[in-house]
Amino acid sequence: MHLVGGCVRDALLGREFHEFDLEAFRLTPEALQRMLRGLGFQVDQVGRAFSVAKLRGLPIDIALPRRERKVGRRHRDFVVDADPNMGVEEAAERRDFTVNAISYDPLTGRVDDPLNGRADLERRRLRHASHRFAEDPLRVLRGMQFIARLGLESDPETETLCSRIDWRDLSIERVFGEWRKMLVDGVEIGRGLRFLQAVGWLPAYPELEALVACEQDPEWHPEGDVWTHTGHVLDAFARDRLDDEKEDLVVGLACLCHDLGKPATTRFVDGRVRSRGHEAAGEGPTRTFLARLTNRPRLVDDVVRLVVDHLKPRQLYQGGAGDAAVRRLAHRVKRIDRLVRVARADALGRPPLQPDECRDCDWLLARAKALRIRDQAPEPMVRGRDLIDRGMAPGPAIGAMVDRCYQAQLNGDIGSRGEALRYLDRMLRRESAGKLRETRNDPTARQANPPVTR
Repeated sequence: MHLVGGCVRDALLGREFHEFDLEAFRLTPEALQRMLRGLGFQVDQVGRAFSVAKLRGLPIDIALPRRERKVGRRHRDFVVDADPNMGVEEAAERRDFTVNAISYDPLTGRVDDPLNGRADLERRRLRHASHRFAEDPLRVLRGMQFIARLGLESDPETETLCSRIDWRDLSIERVFGEWRKMLVDGVEIGRGLRFLQAVGWLPAYPELEALVACEQDPEWHPEGDVWTHTGHVLDAFARDRLDDEKEDLVVGLACLCHDLGKPATTRFVDGRVRSRGHEAAGEGPTRTFLARLTNRPRLVDDVVRLVVDHLKPRQLYQGGAGDAAVRRLAHRVKRIDRLVRVARADALGRPPLQPDECRDCDWLLARAKALRIRDQAPEPMVRGRDLIDRGMAPGPAIGAMVDRCYQAQLNGDIGSRGEALRYLDRMLRRESAGKLRETRNDPTARQANPPVTR
C-alpha cells in the first residue's frame, strides 16, 4: 500500500498536508473492505465500481488501481473496473499530472517516480502524466488551481493538449470545487487565470474573456487592462487571506468579479478612459458568471453585494460621510469587513502603484467597529411583534411601519430599544389621529358611522 498524490507532493515541497491518499495493489475491493473492517475501521465504499474506501472520521482515502474506458463524450461516460494486478507505473500514467504521480511506500521507504515528477517539482513545472490526460476535461481546471496554489509553470505540450479539450458537459459541482481550491488556497491566483487564458479556455467564461483588452486610465491603472488588474487584485487578496474558507471564498469571488461591469461601461470621455457606473453594471455579469460555477443563491447574493458597492469605502471617505451613510452601507452589504477586504485588494492591485496606506478602508472599518456593525448589518430595533402587541392586525401595514422605524434607526434618529419603542408609539398615535381626522372630514364615513344618540 503506497501513499500517493497530494500528500507525497506536498511533503516533497515541504508543505503541510492534512489528507492522506493511499493506493492499494493486489487487493480486490472485497478483500480491501474485509481487511480494513478487520482492523476496526468503519469504511464507506465510494467511487465508480466502489474502488475507493474512505475511513470514516479520518482524512484517509484508499483507492484501488482501476481501468477506465471512455464510452461517450461527457465527463461521466466511463466504464470503470478495479484492477488489482495493475503495476505502479501504469497506475501512475492514469493520474492527471506527473507531480501527483509520485508514490511512497512507508514500509520500505521507497519512492516510486516512474514519470519523473520529482524533477518537475524541482523545476516548478506542471506536466500531464500521459496521453490519458484528455479523458477528463476537469483536469484543465485542476491545472489552473495547481498552478495558482503551487506557483508552477505549465509545460508547453500540456498547454497544447489542454487547448484541444472541450469544456462543455462539465458539472457545476466539479467545476466549483476547482475554482474554490484556487481562491481559498491559491498563492499566485493571477498565474492560474493566465493559464486558463493560455490554453484557450476563457471562452468558457465570457464574462472574464471580456476583461481582456478592456482599457483603463493609465494614471490610475498603470498595470494595464482590466484582465491584468484582476489578476493583481487576486494576488493581493491571497496575501491577506484569513484562512477562513467561508469568508475567503466570498471575498475571493468578489475580487474576481469586482470589475465585470467595466466592459459594458468603459468609454473615452474628454480624452480619458472612464468606466462610470461599472459597479452597478457588474451585477448582471457577476450573476451569469457565478451561475456557471455554483447553484448556491446565498453565496451569489453575498458576492453581488460586494461587487455593487466595492468603491463605496473611497467614496464615503472622500465625501466625509456620516454615520447614517455607514449604517446604510452596512445594511446593503451585510458585512463591511468583507467589503473592506475587497476594496483594499482593489487598491493594491495596481502595480507599480503601491499605496502605503488604505486610509479609506481603515476609516470605514473603524467607523463600523464603533457603530458595532463591522461584521453584521444593523439589527432592527422594532419588530413586527411589537406592533402586534400594540393591537395592530397582521398584514402589509406592519411591514411598512417596521421599515419606517428601521429607516429612522439608520438615520440615527433612534439609538436604543427604548427610543425605538417610543418612536413607534408616536408614529402609531400620529397614524391614529390622522385616520380620525379623515373620518371627521369625510361625509361618506360619517354616514357609514352615524353618531350614536340617546
